[in-house]
Amino acid sequence: MQQLNPQQQAAVRHIGTPLLVLAGAGSGKTGVITHKIAYLIEHCGYAPHQIAAVTFTNKAAREMKERVGLLLKDRPSRGLRISTFHNLGLNMLRRDCRELGYKPGFSLFDAQDSEALIRELLRQHQREQSEAASTALWRISAWKSALRTPEQVLSLADNELEALHARLYAEYQRHLHAYNAVDFDDLIGLPTRLLQTSERALNHWRQRIRYLLVDEYQDTNQSQYELVRLLVGERGSLTVVGDDDQSIYAWRGARPENLAQLQQDYPNLRLIKLEQNYRSSNRILSSANRLISFNPHVFEKRLWSEHGPGDPIRVIECRDDEAEAQRVVAEILQAHLLQGLGYGSFAVLFRGNHQARPVEKALREQQIPYFLSGGQSFFARSEIKDCMAYLRLLANPEDDAAFLRVINCPRRQIGPSSLEKLAGYARQREIPLLAACDELGLAEQLKPRARERLQEFAQWLGGLARQLDQEPPVNSVRRLLEQIDYPAWLKETSSSDAQAERRLQNVTDLTQWLQRLHDKQPEQGLIDLVNKLALLDLLDRQDEEGGDDRVHLMTLHAAKGLEFDRVYLIGMEEELLPHRSSIEEDNIEEERRLAYVGITRARRQLNISLAKRRRRYGENISCEPSRFLAELPEEHLRWHRLGEKPSEEERKAQGSAHLAGIRAMLGQRTED
Repeated sequence: MQQLNPQQQAAVRHIGTPLLVLAGAGSGKTGVITHKIAYLIEHCGYAPHQIAAVTFTNKAAREMKERVGLLLKDRPSRGLRISTFHNLGLNMLRRDCRELGYKPGFSLFDAQDSEALIRELLRQHQREQSEAASTALWRISAWKSALRTPEQVLSLADNELEALHARLYAEYQRHLHAYNAVDFDDLIGLPTRLLQTSERALNHWRQRIRYLLVDEYQDTNQSQYELVRLLVGERGSLTVVGDDDQSIYAWRGARPENLAQLQQDYPNLRLIKLEQNYRSSNRILSSANRLISFNPHVFEKRLWSEHGPGDPIRVIECRDDEAEAQRVVAEILQAHLLQGLGYGSFAVLFRGNHQARPVEKALREQQIPYFLSGGQSFFARSEIKDCMAYLRLLANPEDDAAFLRVINCPRRQIGPSSLEKLAGYARQREIPLLAACDELGLAEQLKPRARERLQEFAQWLGGLARQLDQEPPVNSVRRLLEQIDYPAWLKETSSSDAQAERRLQNVTDLTQWLQRLHDKQPEQGLIDLVNKLALLDLLDRQDEEGGDDRVHLMTLHAAKGLEFDRVYLIGMEEELLPHRSSIEEDNIEEERRLAYVGITRARRQLNISLAKRRRRYGENISCEPSRFLAELPEEHLRWHRLGEKPSEEERKAQGSAHLAGIRAMLGQRTED
């Protein structure tokens, strides 16, 4: 407690009524949550298994667990639940899925599985499938997040396209249920429906979770808000931590107004503001405060710091996006060589992923290591999806989406016409595709050789499934990959031997990950391991464990929650930040919050750049400075105008950096 300031201590000790902690950027909100968990256990009589804390990312949940473990030291913490919203929902569904009409061992559909199903449904409607599937899936996800049923949205549809999407929504849900599968939105929506319709389940979970803490509350959508409200009930044993100024996920259904809704649902709500920032200098904070003041607020707050005024904010005008990238990279190299700063202390932030390309090129030219956040997810790679589909089918033989992915991986000479007839037979019999493969009646639909191949596949997979009870799941997985000669399949379908080797290494990483999960909890079966893998954010973990000294490149959305000594916020131009679509939709407030998030990532130095011309859609276009620059306090800005000559000090530093760079490269070549 002595490590906390008075406002943080008050937030930790407040128990009697629901509490909203309005936590500004860098104000130590994670410390409040973790100390409060320890306080509830050590001073308030709560057992660890009666407490749950939920957040939005696996990374944040892991950090909380580690910090709570240090605070509790040797005290028992068994049963303490710290997880993402989706993990909490998954655990609720595991226990009570039968009440919702699902069987144990249900599968989890990821976005690609869902889009494939939507595409197939559109094909049946004889509709174009290229962009239509992703658009329909986005709309269905939004409806689910708002807890709206297919019947409700169909009754409210005001045009043919919306009516089509509503019908697709109904068919999509019907197919998911037939596959005994749920998607990520269902992991929140179905537990919410469970608590709304089952008094037994509601009483159980309210007894199970006696105190609930919610992080990043401004990012909750309607279904998450309702799930929290149902779990807490009239007892009101709730602490939520959030910041309406950092709500940047409206496109994902987030509702910053949920913070204000708390006051209506809980009239005795206590509000505590955390305004002391432990991250940034006062020039950075004053600029952030001024910028965000142009947005309307339900709760006013003003960040301040004891770190002193700090450096002015540099605003750098550049000729074009290539010159911008070269300027940023030259400054990073200069600071690294002359000041000894590690590359990991720099971050380059941008509104859209396309802005990273010239920066990557400039970094490669200078041989500077970097990490681009938001690359292809490990689980989105085709070889990982193949393996996961086999695992899902072993764990849940009713998973038709998994069946269709693996039936010709590797090729088994089962053509599309045979699969269509199999699907028709399965629909008629109202059974899964895998079960249909082994039925005698299928002989009337297919030629003998096609039926034999399907039957051989079903019997082979059934044999593997029976062995699951007799050995660790990882052994069965390795045997499966060996029996289908998956390395040969990778070699056949890769563009080069090197690519095949990389893909095989990814598969090896997956099996090793399974082994580690099983070693930690040997009592868990394959379905538990598969569902855990589906929810893990492997990219975050790989980046954490790598610990490399690299420049960080990322979008403003990906930067939320992070901090860096020196930040370059590039592309501060109209139609980029704020984005053109937001200008057209009159949604400047969220764009301003994005800029606010970018500014408050900087600890010591903030650099903002803009280009006079930028290459977009294959042509060079003129750019106007962002309106947000005019909203920053001029007294904290130091402009570097295009065409201005650098100062004597800057010229000397640039010359020294250039010489040091040459020496470093020559030294490296000598060593080579």
